[in-house]
Amino acid sequence: MRATIAYTAARILLFAVAAGLLYLAGAKGLLLLGLALVISGAASYILLSRQRDAMSGALMNRLKTVRSRIDSGSRAEDDD
Repeated sequence: MRATIAYTAARILLFAVAAGLLYLAGAKGLLLLGLALVISGAASYILLSRQRDAMSGALMNRLKTVRSRIDSGSRAEDDD
């Protein structure tokens, strides 16, 4: 959960920085939002790869835990 929050916060920060810089450059409205999304997306792909991998690993571990609980519950139900 912590990795997901850190990654999301970093993405929001990158978007805010890109939007701020574009605003200072004179972009406004929908153009500002569109360009900020594209720029922050590209920057996050490059700059946040470690955080993305950590988040992915944490989510996969959580999914494995949930699946094992479901499987053990199914086995216990089948035994009855």
